[in-house]
Amino acid sequence: MRVVRGDADGTGLRVGVVVARFNEVVTTALLDGAVQALTHAGVADDDVTVVWVPGAFEIATVARRLALADVDAVVCLGAVIRGETAHFDLVANEAARGVAEVTRETGIACIFEVLATEDLAQAQARAGGAHGNKGREAALAAIEMARILRALPEPVSR
Repeated sequence: MRVVRGDADGTGLRVGVVVARFNEVVTTALLDGAVQALTHAGVADDDVTVVWVPGAFEIATVARRLALADVDAVVCLGAVIRGETAHFDLVANEAARGVAEVTRETGIACIFEVLATEDLAQAQARAGGAHGNKGREAALAAIEMARILRALPEPVSR
């Protein structure tokens, strides 16, 4: 039996980080957590590309471009906070669908950490507050997935 597990060693990995500017007070904290985790795991500063986009809806487009530009993983960070209209649901759902589509299309791990919360306090609790930093967790998941994908055989075209 062959068992494949990733690890937390980021040495030699190239990682893209796409971060939404909307709700920047939250997304900056997520980015800080992600960058600290990547650095701690051994990813070189020159091997991290951070791209700011206007909002969560735009994340998938840039994630796709990075995935096709020779990175090992992409970390997608954003925050969508419920308002008085259905816009929250549309943006959160499409952002998730878009990032999942990029992963399936490219075979590059795109880790989705767009917070979808009821209010700012919930988002802040997940961006370095009481519930930890989900940006950090996303970066560690990206490293693990990159290692797993490197350990697996290349897909065979059929």
